[in-house]
Amino acid sequence: MTLDELVTQLRAAYGTALRSVVLYGSAAAGGAEHVAKRSDFNVLIIVDEVPLGRLRELSAVTRAWREAGNHPPMTFTEREWRASSDVFAMEYADILERNKVLYGDPPFEGITVAHDDLRLQLEREAMGVLLRLRGAVLLAGNDSGEQLKLMTASLSTLMVVFRGILRLAGRTPPHGYAEIAREVAALTGIEAAPFEAIAQQIRDSKAIPKERAQAVLGAYLTAMEAVTMYVSALPNTRPSEDHR
Repeated sequence: MTLDELVTQLRAAYGTALRSVVLYGSAAAGGAEHVAKRSDFNVLIIVDEVPLGRLRELSAVTRAWREAGNHPPMTFTEREWRASSDVFAMEYADILERNKVLYGDPPFEGITVAHDDLRLQLEREAMGVLLRLRGAVLLAGNDSGEQLKLMTASLSTLMVVFRGILRLAGRTPPHGYAEIAREVAALTGIEAAPFEAIAQQIRDSKAIPKERAQAVLGAYLTAMEAVTMYVSALPNTRPSEDHR
């Protein structure tokens, strides 16, 4: 299913209740971060209401979209979208920065992300990524193929955390994963090499020999532990906002 086909199906199902369909993430940004036929499409849908009947109508469409390798669209009502930037600060920051409106009006006017909301979610998500990564390592054991799979599968989520770190530092994240990793490494003191290697692995499945998988995974896990500690030590407010 293509993006055009998805929009057509959404318009047919929601009718006048459909306000906006927005592509966001690497596909909207373009460049090396989005790899054709390997990277998924992230889609935001804004509607007036989301009745159960409409969701049932779109079940087959959503399954086809997922079978094409994509996450189910993120669907908000207009009211929910305007009230949730504090809860999903990291996601909103990504959407605001990297988007392409596929249908309807741009839904971004008046939407902002507060520093403290981003800081709080960033710490929670960084620890969540680390814990899920450790669980995946336990399941992979000594299987080098599985070790490579878990790193490639986790990198896009980890990069959301990295972009959040750069935004808290007042920087605009670059588009490429390797470039993001290098900027975060310079800021936090971690090694960028394992993230650069996995970014290359995503573009070329033969980039990392299986005999090197365990060493790369060790460096990957160590760096993520350091990132989590770095985030936990960040102040809750911008330096200029601290009470004197």
